[in-house]
Formats: sequence, C-alpha cells, structure tokens
Amino acid sequence: MKLFSSFLDLLFPPKCPFCGRVLDVPGICDACQKALPWTEGEEAVRRGPDGFRCAAPLRYEGLAKEGLHRFKFRKMPSAAGPIGELIAQCAAEHFSGEFDTVTWVPVSARRLRQRGYDQARLLAESACRLWDARPLPLLRKTVHNPAQSGLQESAQRRANVLGVYEPADPERISGRRILLVDDICTTGATLGECVRVLREAGAADVVCAAAALTPLRREKGPASGEKA
Repeated sequence: MKLFSSFLDLLFPPKCPFCGRVLDVPGICDACQKALPWTEGEEAVRRGPDGFRCAAPLRYEGLAKEGLHRFKFRKMPSAAGPIGELIAQCAAEHFSGEFDTVTWVPVSARRLRQRGYDQARLLAESACRLWDARPLPLLRKTVHNPAQSGLQESAQRRANVLGVYEPADPERISGRRILLVDDICTTGATLGECVRVLREAGAADVVCAAAALTPLRREKGPASGEKA
C-alpha cells in the first residue's frame, strides 16, 4: 500500500491548494502560509440571527479566493485535504466542546453530477480525519436552485435557499450538538437555513465552520453561506 501511494505521488504529486506549487508532501506551501488572508480574533467568527455562528480561518479574498475557486470549480478535489485541516483547527479553537457530530451542507444531485464531487463533504471528511471520526449525512438538498454566487442581496440569498434542504436522518439529528461544514460563508443565508432545518429536526445545538468568510456589505435589513 505504501509503495502504491508513492507511485501515485509520482504520477500526481501533491500541490499547494492556493498557488498550485508542487510539494514534497500534501499541505500548504510556506509562501502561501505567510501570504494567506488569515482571520484574527473576533473577525474569525460570523454571527447572525437566532444565535447563528460560523468560524473560518480565512477571509474570502486574494489567495484564499483563488484557492477555493480552484478547489470548487477547476476539478481539484485533492485541495480538500489541507483546507479541511484548516477548518478543523479553526473549529477546535472556537467551538471546542460544543459539538459531538459533524455534517456538511450538501449540493443538489444535479450539481453533484456536474462537478463530480461535493466540496463541503470532502472538507468535512478531511476535518474529521484529524479527530478520528466520520461526518454524518444529516441533510439532503431537494431543489436545484440557482447558485448563491450569482445573487448579490442578502434578501435574495435568503429567499433562494428557503425550503431547499430537508433532514436526511432525523433520528441521528435529535439531541445532537452538530458542527455544520461548508466551503464559503458569504451572508450566512445557506448556513442559516441549514441550521434552522437541523434545529427543527431536534438538534440540541448547531455551530458552523467554513474555509473562508466574505466581509459583509452594509445593506438594509439584517444580514443573514454560499452554495454554488
């Protein structure tokens, strides 16, 4: 198995998910470690209506945005490994002791066929490997709605995701304290809707973690992730 793994590394060498540089071992290159737009202090946690909280290690700009686009839209699922580890470290720092179950924000069946993988699921699986655990599929996306990335206003984003998710396994949700993983949190509309569905299905509590947070714009009305 180790020999086979070494052979695969020769054919498909690990690359930095943010700049694409070939690496000796999977991870993030030293240059990107220094240049990435890391969140700091209170900036690392997005807060919204109804106790919504989402922690993320990066701001969605510059190298972080480039790397997440490469991962999400340019067929680079291997980037989930190092990015998921960043999510795990951030969640452990901000929500230690607050969750006992991990799940993710699912894509629609149509999007899964188009992309070939569910990026949030890969991130959740990567994060869980550090905890010697496995994420559970607790949500199902029942509607193939327009991509959140094409909508600008918070109200449009909230309306776009309303009612598109349902509990996949209510018995596993009931009484659980859940960490919900996604790739990007923009206004929090997608994550907020998923949190609502999980709570209504009996979750004791839900906290969220993403790879990156987009700085909020000032708009009328309450600000409330993004799923494309």
